[in-house]
Amino acid sequence: MPSFSKLYDSFKNGYVVAVLSVLLAFIAVGAVVYKPLTTQSNPVVQSQDISEITKLVANRHKLEYLLLAQPLSDFPRYVFKYKDADEIHVVKVPSTSHTNLEREVLLKNAIPYAIAKDEFLNANRAILEDEEAQRSALAEAGSFLARNAIGIALLVFLFIGLRKGMPSLGLGSGASVIKPENLKGSMDDLVGMEDIKREVAHLEEMIINRDLYRSHNIDKPFNVMLTGPAGTGKTKLAGYLAKKLDIPLIQASGSGLESGFVGGGSKALNALYKKAVAQGRCIIFLDEAQSLFMPRGRGDKKWDDDTANTLLGLLDGVKSEEGSGVIWVVASNFDDANSQMDEAMLRRFAVKINFRLPNKSERRELLNVFLSRKDVECIDWSNLNLDYVAEITANLSPALLETVVDRASMIAIQEKSLIDTDVLFRAFERASIGLTDRATTAEKNKERERVALHELGHFFMQIDPYIREGLSWDEVKAKSNLLKISTESVSKIGALGYVLSSASDVSLRTLEELEQDVVQLYGGVAAEELFYGARGISTGSQNDIQKVTSMLDLMVNRLSMYSRSKLDYSQLKGEASPDEALRQVEAKADELYTRTLEAMKDYKDLISALTGTLLERYVLSKDEVFELLAELTEPPRKAA
Repeated sequence: MPSFSKLYDSFKNGYVVAVLSVLLAFIAVGAVVYKPLTTQSNPVVQSQDISEITKLVANRHKLEYLLLAQPLSDFPRYVFKYKDADEIHVVKVPSTSHTNLEREVLLKNAIPYAIAKDEFLNANRAILEDEEAQRSALAEAGSFLARNAIGIALLVFLFIGLRKGMPSLGLGSGASVIKPENLKGSMDDLVGMEDIKREVAHLEEMIINRDLYRSHNIDKPFNVMLTGPAGTGKTKLAGYLAKKLDIPLIQASGSGLESGFVGGGSKALNALYKKAVAQGRCIIFLDEAQSLFMPRGRGDKKWDDDTANTLLGLLDGVKSEEGSGVIWVVASNFDDANSQMDEAMLRRFAVKINFRLPNKSERRELLNVFLSRKDVECIDWSNLNLDYVAEITANLSPALLETVVDRASMIAIQEKSLIDTDVLFRAFERASIGLTDRATTAEKNKERERVALHELGHFFMQIDPYIREGLSWDEVKAKSNLLKISTESVSKIGALGYVLSSASDVSLRTLEELEQDVVQLYGGVAAEELFYGARGISTGSQNDIQKVTSMLDLMVNRLSMYSRSKLDYSQLKGEASPDEALRQVEAKADELYTRTLEAMKDYKDLISALTGTLLERYVLSKDEVFELLAELTEPPRKAA
């Protein structure tokens, strides 16, 4: 028998009363509003999908009529019907999109249309009656609740019993409000980067002393643009700034603004702004927003620019006291130096902070900070050369350096050892290249021999300039950036072998250095031709040839390095210029490959001698390679 006293007590629970009240209200509304749906002679299909209008170009032969209803309103409607269908299609669009559609789709493709007359609209009232559709939806909901009230009630009680909360609607668009007391870290966590810290300190001073700037008639919001490679600390900086200013941070992703519906991004941005205004002084942080900075009007779909247009309007200064305390901070992985951006958008930002990759001393400091966060007994400091690790990790962002240190911890835990230079080296290799595998090629001796010759070809073309200077092997070793040569397969890059080298912090390259890079890439395919003949070159050179093609295109066409006329030939649209550019690229490629093949002949015996050892050991470190070379012969010396 059920206990009525317990049942009575449960009805005194606020949660139970609220849930039952909502259920009864829905059931009552459904009972009153619900009416059986009747099929019309010409059912109306409502939509906001603009692509239905663009499809009319391909389906114009099936079109019975196309009408515009309320063309001067905020949301005009396109009304059309196909000859072989009963449905009348209604597509509701914003007025800004309607102008573009009319020009780019209807007029451009000569699709006939007319303004819908009152007689037609009166005869088909469903075209304009959004409320009717809402009532039908409400009636459907009421009917559903009436039929399934018991099941829904049981589910609600189950949720209450498990004490599960309903998911929060939040801000939408992936946005979240973070109070300053909940933000972690500080500006001191940006190791090095003193130039960036100075810019941020200046920005902070401007925001705090806003009255001083008003005395100079400067009263615009300090919209901030953060640019630079991924993993350099842009997102963290926004949090540090909000914490230092003691104001909330509203964070959203640029990609999260796109809802897939017409005007969805604009609505999300406006909702974001209204939420910020309600907070008073706060920071709106848009992360990964590079798509909003691209030039508008690039494609046929002009309505794709609605989100960017809305952002432009919100960034365009303070027009009233409302929103005067809102600061926009927008982060992008690209800047106007390496990517074309919308000029109007760029002008909206009073402050631009460009992040960069850390230099060698900053990398060493970052590695030391990341390692210092671990327990002392986890690290073998006596066998840890941070200068060497900082050197081999050139061009890595702070985020990737932290990944290397974390990977080193994983290796140390698995091997029950301490973190030292060797463990960090293997962690760097694992993070940059991925897992290596010997089993894939263990039984493929012929392929492994080809891979060994190919990788040794790369290596000898890397050190060829030093050998021809007449340097000793020790001197060549000091200048070489080789780390190891391997014939293990790497699934991440789809390679059966690789030459691992340290990168350089130097970003500017001369013509001579670029040509040496091309020769080094050609070293692998030249070694295959040297040992197997011109018809024995394998598909393993595909990646090298793709890189060479890209580099030669940069040198010949975009930088015009071989011409007195310094032009970017890639911008010329004349019919003759592509053929001429192709001939120049082919001629230079032939010249550099011939040079590589001739140079490779001097090292044929050394490559043959090293191949056997490499096949036996699978991997040769830099020390092992130069020890073998010193045992085999002295480097050939060439007179100046």
